This record gives sequence, structure tokens and C-alpha cells, in this order.
Amino acid sequence: MAYASISKPSLHFNTKLFTGNGGTQSITGVGFQPDMVLTTSRSNGYNNGLFDAVRGTQKQIITNGTDVETTLTTGLNSFDSDGFTFNGASYNTNTYTFVAWNWKAGGGAGSANTDGTINTTSTSVNTTAGFSISKYTGNETVGATVGHGLGAVPKVIMIKKLSQTDDWFCYFESVGATKKISLNTTAAPASASSYWNNTAPTSSVFTLGNNGANNANGQTHIAYCFAEKKGYSKFGSYTGNGNNDGTFVYTGFKPSFVLIKRTDSTTNWQLIDNKRSNQGGFNIIDEVLAPNVTDAEYDDGSNWFADFLSNGFKLRNGGGAANNSGSPHLYMAFAAEPLVANVGNSIPATAR
Repeated sequence: MAYASISKPSLHFNTKLFTGNGGTQSITGVGFQPDMVLTTSRSNGYNNGLFDAVRGTQKQIITNGTDVETTLTTGLNSFDSDGFTFNGASYNTNTYTFVAWNWKAGGGAGSANTDGTINTTSTSVNTTAGFSISKYTGNETVGATVGHGLGAVPKVIMIKKLSQTDDWFCYFESVGATKKISLNTTAAPASASSYWNNTAPTSSVFTLGNNGANNANGQTHIAYCFAEKKGYSKFGSYTGNGNNDGTFVYTGFKPSFVLIKRTDSTTNWQLIDNKRSNQGGFNIIDEVLAPNVTDAEYDDGSNWFADFLSNGFKLRNGGGAANNSGSPHLYMAFAAEPLVANVGNSIPATAR
């Protein structure tokens, strides 16, 4: 059995639950200084706010809309050694319950990357975990390339134009370089050569067409790139079977986070994690959020959503958004525990 590349995934990705206090609050217990934080309310309808160290503190973009980047003085005010701090009620409303998903990149704003025909103004990269954040200015040139710094081929790229309203543009290897899918909508993938110039990314760059959403001339964009790492992350696709004894998806690790999108229909994205469950945790996952809408967390009620097992996840709901019979679904998953860790720490993960 192959060993994992990362023996302790929680040093690179972790989910944190907290209750807002309406004022200054330091959220600790993340386990590292995050470089990207995606947060939303569990209990009430709320934007899904994304903050990162490359754009800087208080700089908000949302995954549920086309909005430009805004400065939110009452939002995330600092990235700390074990979490982050809020300076007011934004994403910290008193008594509301919240969740924050945290990723580690390169530990700050990073530096310019000159690997592509477009130089990034800043790239922060974690080659160990296969995650980078890059900020660049588009030129609307067909075949332009941007360096991502990973030293490995990214299987997922998520791009948002910061200076003008527009959709999120996402590349998933399982969907292909002829198509894009938008994180902020329910739409199925759409095809056009103007998206990625029909060119898959390489270990050093990703390629753009002349579409204004990810390569607008003179406009700033932010790109989040993810490469797979054995035992830590997995990005792929599966076919649903439409019943409560659902499809099993092998990841090679016990998941802590799974994002799902059905790709042949207009359905919400589905986000589940190992910290939110009415069943007291363990392997039963029944609380779902959708990053493309402002809805509060929901529990299907008729059956739990999925099992998180030692080597993957199994759908436990026949619903059309994540397990429709015969339909393809893309997913991205991060680990809680590898199935088999590095030598010296090779304790297999268990389902509970």
C-alpha cells in the first residue's frame, strides 16, 4: 500500500466552528496560520466570504455572487499563528453559528512569479500540500499563460476577477480544458475556446483564452490552484446511482472536506465536512452547505448525506444534486487522516 505524502493533513487544511460575538474575536485552534479562509454562517442566511493573504486582510470576495472585491473593515482583520481575528460583526454576528474552512499556502503574500507570459504580482505557494494563490493582471490575449508555482499539474483552478463584476471561472481536470464551471451558479459546465484556449495546465503554468472573466485586459484576477497529493487531496468525478445505498468514491484517505457538483444539470454545489453533523461526528455526515447561495445549513432529514470512511466517502442519499442516477458529478476532497501515513507514522485511518 502506498504511503501518503502528508502524515498530518490538519497542518495544511482544517475546518473550524465558532459562534459569533458581534465584536473583536480571535478564532484559534486551526493548527496553523491560514493563508485562505472561506467562511459562512451555519444558522442563518449569509454570504460565503473568502479572504486570503495575497490580497490582504479585510479584502472580501464572495463565492455566491459576481461581486467585485470589497474592503470589509468589520471582517477578517488578521491571519494569526493559530487562526484569525475578526474586527466586527461581519462573519461574526452575535449568537450566529459559523464555519470557516482554512488552507495553508506559502505563509503570507508571496512574491512575483515570472513563469508565464503574464507575470503574477504575488504568488503564495505550498508545494507540499499542492496549493497556491496567484494575483495577476489580465491582457485578453489568446494563449496567455500564468505561473502557479506548484511544480505539479493543478487539477483544479478557481479564478475570480476582482476589479469588475463577473462569474467565478473554474477548471476541473475531470471536466476538461474545453469547459469552465462557475462556483457562484447552478449551471452545468459550458464550452468555449476562449476559456482556457482548450489547453490543459502544466506543472508550471495555466493557459487562458481571451474571455473577460479570467483574462480581462488591465483587470486584476485572483487564482486558487490545487494539485493532488497522495493521502491528502483528491479531485475527480463519479457517477451517481440514485439511491440511499449510494456510490462509493475512493480517495485513499478519510475525508475532512468534500465539495460536489453535478455536471449534467443545473443544481447547487454541495459542501460537507467532518465537523458538522447532527449525529455527533464519526463517519455520518448530514449537514450540507451550498457555496453558490446564501442559504443556511440544511439537514435532508430523510437520510444522512454521506459516510466518511477510512478510504473515501459513500453517498447515502438519492437526491439529484449529489447522487443522481447515471449522472456525472465532480468533487474535490481533503483529508482528515491518510489511509496509511508516512513511514514512522503509518497508522491506518479508521472510519470512526
